[in-house]
Amino acid sequence: MPQLCPTGLSENWLLKECGHQHWLALARRQGRARPDFRDAGGRKAYAAFTAVRIRHARLDRVAENDRLRVVSRCLPVGRSQHFGLHELRGRDGTHAQVEMLSTFVRRERAGDNRSVVRAAVPATTAAPEADIERAALTTCALQLAERGRALRSGQWQPDFGPESERGAPLREFRFQPCPHNDFNGADLLYFASFQAIVDRAEGAWFGSTALPRLAERELAFYGNVNVGESLTVLLRGVQESPDGLSHWCEVRRTGDGARLADVLTRKRRAPVDGDGLSA
Repeated sequence: MPQLCPTGLSENWLLKECGHQHWLALARRQGRARPDFRDAGGRKAYAAFTAVRIRHARLDRVAENDRLRVVSRCLPVGRSQHFGLHELRGRDGTHAQVEMLSTFVRRERAGDNRSVVRAAVPATTAAPEADIERAALTTCALQLAERGRALRSGQWQPDFGPESERGAPLREFRFQPCPHNDFNGADLLYFASFQAIVDRAEGAWFGSTALPRLAERELAFYGNVNVGESLTVLLRGVQESPDGLSHWCEVRRTGDGARLADVLTRKRRAPVDGDGLSA
């Protein structure tokens, strides 16, 4: 039950679980019994996600007492990044594919999430995958990295949703992250919280009674926020139809306006039964 929500499997739970499996996979590749990473100077380092993409989502087909498994594959990409491909599988096939790209980071100033920088962590062990699988994963990782760079630079061409418009936002949503719910044990605003914040903004803008189902989500991350700081979600583009809802949001720090993330979302409308109720 904790893994479910009114539209099936919780997307937020899925992101957290895949992030956990990604974290453990990095430790295994370094021969560590637990994911305790240090940079070359012995300073604490963490794996921070730079890009995440959910594809082929069918989370609404997951019901109470279903048996699921997450199949994870992870490999280093270049000198500082790691790519994870996580497939959520059930009895009737794959319910979602989650692609994750991470890099190691550390703080230059203790307790200041604005001072997060990349960390040089010793290289992981050689990838054990077969050459053909390694090549496929590497191609997927490079594509995700390129999509993130294009999104950040404004040169992206979306597969779905609204066209890029950097003018005045269509709508705004203010949010104060809660340290007990939105930050992780490293005192960083957790990557899965960005998804939850955008869903809150979506509900405020478009209403939540229809409960559209997730089809695809893409997140690109650029920075973080300290406990006590607020966020502003800007709606940069939207497409609505009887079949679905797509939107592009920016997440910014309210205080200085720094862009922390871009989030692209595509959802499909729930089918309606003969009584006019969402099924």
